[in-house]
Amino acid sequence: MTSDFTLYDSKPWIAAYGSAIEPQLPAARYQNLAHMVDSACERFAKQTAFTAVVPNGMNGSLSFAQVGQLSDAFAVYLREVCGLKKGDRVAVQIPNGLAYPVVAFGVFKAGCILVNTNPLYTPSEMVHQFKDSGARVLVIVDMFADKLAEVIPATRIERIVLASVSEMFPAIPNLIVRGVQKAWSKVLPPIPSLPQKIDRLADALASGKRDGALGQVKPWWQAVASSEVAALQYTGGTTGVSKGAMLTHANMMANVDQMLSMGKSHMGPSECVLTALPLYHIFAFTANLLAFMDIGGRNILIPSPRPVQNLQRALENYPITWITGVNTLFNGLMNEEWFTAFPPKQLKAAIAGGTALHHAVAERWQRITGTRIAEGFGLTECSPVVSFNPLTGTARVDSIGIPVPGTEVRLVDDAGKPVGIDVPGELIVRGPQTMLGYWERPDDTAATIKDGWLYTGDVAVMDATGFFKIVDRKKDLILVSGFNVYPNEIEEALAKLDAVLEAAVIGIPDSASGEAVRAYVVKNPDHAGDLSKEAVLAHCKTLLTDYKIPKSIVFRDELPKSPVGKILRKNLKAELSAEFNQK
Repeated sequence: MTSDFTLYDSKPWIAAYGSAIEPQLPAARYQNLAHMVDSACERFAKQTAFTAVVPNGMNGSLSFAQVGQLSDAFAVYLREVCGLKKGDRVAVQIPNGLAYPVVAFGVFKAGCILVNTNPLYTPSEMVHQFKDSGARVLVIVDMFADKLAEVIPATRIERIVLASVSEMFPAIPNLIVRGVQKAWSKVLPPIPSLPQKIDRLADALASGKRDGALGQVKPWWQAVASSEVAALQYTGGTTGVSKGAMLTHANMMANVDQMLSMGKSHMGPSECVLTALPLYHIFAFTANLLAFMDIGGRNILIPSPRPVQNLQRALENYPITWITGVNTLFNGLMNEEWFTAFPPKQLKAAIAGGTALHHAVAERWQRITGTRIAEGFGLTECSPVVSFNPLTGTARVDSIGIPVPGTEVRLVDDAGKPVGIDVPGELIVRGPQTMLGYWERPDDTAATIKDGWLYTGDVAVMDATGFFKIVDRKKDLILVSGFNVYPNEIEEALAKLDAVLEAAVIGIPDSASGEAVRAYVVKNPDHAGDLSKEAVLAHCKTLLTDYKIPKSIVFRDELPKSPVGKILRKNLKAELSAEFNQK
């Protein structure tokens, strides 16, 4: 690029770092992620690393030392029993629980590549991801074993490991949870008969301990360079087929350091993070699993955060100091009487990402908990964090903060030229956390990474102090009579109406204006009363100019969401396509 990027190259956000944030990243402290895990397990051996809590409060825990020992055993199982080699892919399709860190860290220690997979995937989605990645081993929660007969024959999977939600719980809680799953909720299907060997995780770990190769684990991971791929993290597929972002050990270790640099002045020796977001998602994987592992923090793992009442026992029984989440999670908690009456007493702050944080939600959270929600921005291809709001100084509501140390950010127009202060432009990023590219997709990689810059597809503005605000996804822009309308702005306006629980906005075809705004609204049962379309429109007219006001309003009982709670506009667009094709 030859255009003048002086505005961005001067990094006006550096002043906001103050004395608490170092503008330069420290030298890498570890060779790879297995080294980081091994170091943490040694330094914090006696401390509790993970506690998994089911809705009735039953739980199980692992110390750092136990995580180290068990992940070593799983590494041996992969190399010596399954016959995997360095660089082989292992698909992991399990929810939050004690099995997850043991398996994920074992994959790293074996020198293999982790393929995180959503447990709720349909068989066709599983087949795509397993075939695309070339995974040879699958670790899957036994609740979904009924999918295996349809999936496995269409893949290269050679061995299957079954884990349970209550894996590694004490004997009595484990028996109770398993009993409820079998006899009451009936969520445990029979195990299909397949040519591939199927092991229970407990047996896999036992075989790893028996094999006699535990002493080989360290040499295995010491042979892995930081520049090598650690994980294939698949994108959501919102703009086409799901693609595997190649994230290296160096990418994710840098992102851990970047996040910690933004908040280390607020972190002490006994941090406790509530992990309701799924660990297979890159946000929780890096921010919760890796970062809190590195500092010796305790992860409180929630296997299923829906309904939101499932978080109650965890919030009541443990000294939660941090919560990571998305807008819908924070909004949902604040509509629970038990939460508003007794918010967590030791909470320092919440971290928001994944989707836009609504101003009304941030302000209400501050009132109820006495703490702030610090919003950040990231994407799978950046491991994921690009920017974050410093926890020092005045909170910047409606901002995704400033680029984390070591990160370069620019805003460009459609021609790739820089835009000025407060002018919308596509956010492009360069830094040590950006992916190598998409797995075996050179054309897609070339379309996303140009001259070393990763094009995010997100439209943002930067103010004079270097703070950024996301305007919207470029692909979600609505064009009304030639005017740009950004759904986030309308959704933010709707969120200010107490009778609205949540909303989503998309464009619909319109013969007069090309496109018009449609709002999908979920009523708040505590405030809705007789909420009408007329009331919603009257509210919008007080906040929005005419062409931004929804022309169509649809009330729904719920909105489609991703596993992390992000509202899926793409699903609504798919419905819309069918609706208008029928007309």
